[in-house]
Amino acid sequence: MARSKRKKPAPEAVAVIGLGRFGTAVAQALLQSGHDVLAIDSDEKLVQLVADEMPHVIQADTTDPDALRQIGLVDFQRVVVGIGSDVEASVLTVMGLTDLGIPQIWAKAVHRTHGRILERVGAHHVVYPEERMGRQVARLVTGKMIDAIEFDEDFSIVKTRAPQALVGSLLGIIDTMKDYGVAIIGVKPKDGPFRHVTQDIVIQADDLLVVAGCNESCEAFAALD
Repeated sequence: MARSKRKKPAPEAVAVIGLGRFGTAVAQALLQSGHDVLAIDSDEKLVQLVADEMPHVIQADTTDPDALRQIGLVDFQRVVVGIGSDVEASVLTVMGLTDLGIPQIWAKAVHRTHGRILERVGAHHVVYPEERMGRQVARLVTGKMIDAIEFDEDFSIVKTRAPQALVGSLLGIIDTMKDYGVAIIGVKPKDGPFRHVTQDIVIQADDLLVVAGCNESCEAFAALD
């Protein structure tokens, strides 16, 4: 087991276990946003691939509770488990982190049964990246949405073009929540930046709108002519 030399982590530091596509993307995003990151994988080749871009990277078998202690994970407040293809390794790793008393354990699941097991053994947050991305792509392909972020199973923020029915409307007068079940939270004119919603904005034909609401309402709003 290789170990990087590092001091006790800062409270905002995050450990990321599993350096496949998901785990590596999470670690890179955290680093780019200024967080201290400890990246871990049992595969020496994956560790070597990211060694040049990540200051703290370790090869370790995280299914071994002793290894978790040796690499200092007991000092972390937040750990992301990105192991997906090896369900047993994923579950054993979360169990070990739970035994260490990690306050926030985020874990990737490849299917719902996997997710339920992770929750039962101590994961505080379970994410389904492939499932969520699949739903998002399906919504974009079959509708008129330009982009969508799903925050829960039935709540989204969607970017779409202003429907013809609202062109010329003053935001201070219309009630999109009452009429369509969505709230307009941002407006982008054709040649300008996004603006926070104010009552004096008049919707133009080429505007992009950012709306929030339940998935069904967002999809119906984006489908308006």
